Amino acid sequence: MTRLMADADVSGEVFARRPKRADARRNYDALIAAAREVFGEHGAGASLEEIARRAGVGIGTLYRNFPQRRDLFEAVYVEEVRALSASAADLADEPPWDALVGWLHRFVAYVATKRALAEELVHDSEVFRSCRTEIYATGEPLLRRAQAAGEARPDAGFDDVIRLISGLAAYQFPDPAQRDRVLAIALDGLRPPANMS
Repeated sequence: MTRLMADADVSGEVFARRPKRADARRNYDALIAAAREVFGEHGAGASLEEIARRAGVGIGTLYRNFPQRRDLFEAVYVEEVRALSASAADLADEPPWDALVGWLHRFVAYVATKRALAEELVHDSEVFRSCRTEIYATGEPLLRRAQAAGEARPDAGFDDVIRLISGLAAYQFPDPAQRDRVLAIALDGLRPPANMS
């Protein structure tokens, strides 16, 4: 089994923990949505009781679905990565540069809200590696497509782009407009210089 397949199996295992019954699935989805919100507001040490309250369920329901805090971190993280990856399909009909920039904007928003979760997951954990593999498998083709169209510098690897954008997203911005402006400046550096065309 290749590493990519093994990594995909790990995030698939987390994804497969979702209950099958409709009522249990609603509770599970409500807990994920509440956890995303509460972790975003209060960090990884946020109250599990607050998550259960916002989800409209009892703490016992939370623990039935997520016996350990780490299980909840992993489920939220995997759900967010899946949503980010799926967003590439929304951009498939866009021109190459617009598709890449649109996805990178979504990536910045994802990174900015997921710092607390990423800090709690050990960076060499199987779930973290699996999610990283999924992000690369989604974003790298967008970069290659923009490069093939002559709209992105050919010497930039996807790892370069991720490091650039992740570094930018690590900063707290006073408002989204400044974050978008700084991102636009960074993306200008991804355009091919005149002497490369």
